[in-house]
Amino acid sequence: MTEQNDLMEKIVSLCKRRGFVFPGSEIYGGLANSWDYGPVGVELKNNIKKLWWERFVHRRSDIVGIDASLIMNPKVWQASGHVATFNDPMAECKKCHERYRADKMPEKCEQCGGKEFTDAKQFNLMFRTHIGAVESDDNLVYLRPETAQAMFVDFKNVLDTSRKTIPFGIAQIGKAFRNEITPGNFIFRTREFEQMEIEYFIKPPQTDEDWNKVFEDWRKEMLSWITADLDINLKNIHELEVPKEDLAHYSKRTIDFEYRFPFGVDELYGLAYRTDFDLSNHQKASGQKLEYTDPHTNEKYVPHVIEPTWGVDRSVLAVLVESYREEGEGKDKRVYLALPPKLAPYKVAVFPLMANKPQLVEKARSIYQDLQKHFTVAWDERGNVGKRYYSQDEVGTPFCITVDFDSLEDGTVTVRDRDTKEQPRVKVEELENYIRKFLE
Repeated sequence: MTEQNDLMEKIVSLCKRRGFVFPGSEIYGGLANSWDYGPVGVELKNNIKKLWWERFVHRRSDIVGIDASLIMNPKVWQASGHVATFNDPMAECKKCHERYRADKMPEKCEQCGGKEFTDAKQFNLMFRTHIGAVESDDNLVYLRPETAQAMFVDFKNVLDTSRKTIPFGIAQIGKAFRNEITPGNFIFRTREFEQMEIEYFIKPPQTDEDWNKVFEDWRKEMLSWITADLDINLKNIHELEVPKEDLAHYSKRTIDFEYRFPFGVDELYGLAYRTDFDLSNHQKASGQKLEYTDPHTNEKYVPHVIEPTWGVDRSVLAVLVESYREEGEGKDKRVYLALPPKLAPYKVAVFPLMANKPQLVEKARSIYQDLQKHFTVAWDERGNVGKRYYSQDEVGTPFCITVDFDSLEDGTVTVRDRDTKEQPRVKVEELENYIRKFLE
């Protein structure tokens, strides 16, 4: 366990050192549970989101996307059951008022060291705010605790404008907010987080076999995403069938896909069968028809929903853990991220062998600018080349190109492979294709 804790500390340190993730508001002492993605972190995060959108929206004819508002009419959360049921028993530190879930109480407050806590009380997990200059119950609104409800509320608009037929899905990537948990485990559990989510609408099933078939299709799709897109080894994935007594109020069945993080096995993604709970509740509460009309039979019904959910921040953390490598010892020790090239923040880095030789810098700049038209490219001319290699290794850059004096004579450069450290010479005009074949 100590070794695993050390691994987590090493990853957090690397993230700060190389610009993946910074503590939020750090110059003011930070804010518990707040993290900012730095220059390479945001590239990794965006690459994950882009791959997800390409796979589940662009490559499928049965799914369309939306991007909905963070703040919705509070009646949405009343109809969805969140106002009544979205709460946890929590206790407060009497000294600094930090809240902790009753089932995860520390011996002393992790913020101030206090040892006296209030009795556990039910706290709603939604962040409350107000619209307008005067705060009152009349203008109370919530930051959304999940991205799902917008897809139900927009169901009719999407149906009318996209002309999709059942079965079809609505996808969304966006932020959600939950004031529910004790900060901890880096970006794994945060009060502000990002989700990639699909609500997949199906005909009301006649038997359990009907919805279970669609459920199983999505289970396989999620496992394929984990292995094929994120390159995560299935030996580190555990599927948890959530017991009935622990199911969310809307779910008839839920599977959690758990990952073996350094701090333990915990939830990465989820797959739920929400029945017709959401559309039926919104139809009743709003007075608007949220039915689907079968174009062939004219049958009208409220669709049921299968919901696959992916955590963006947890995906980032799992990818970092999965790709972290160390080799050698002492001065020869090398740390690198064996990221799949499609996920790497930079696909290639370009160096002049010496920064004080104008001809080398000019040639390297020319190559850098040409490759920028096709890939995300890093430029580095600081220190010696060996240190530059190790710096790029730590952010997971697959290839480093060095322009040396031979480059000026024969038009070739060295291309160092991150994983093997081999350095073949490649003609400048062949660089794009050389790099692209590895990325594809």
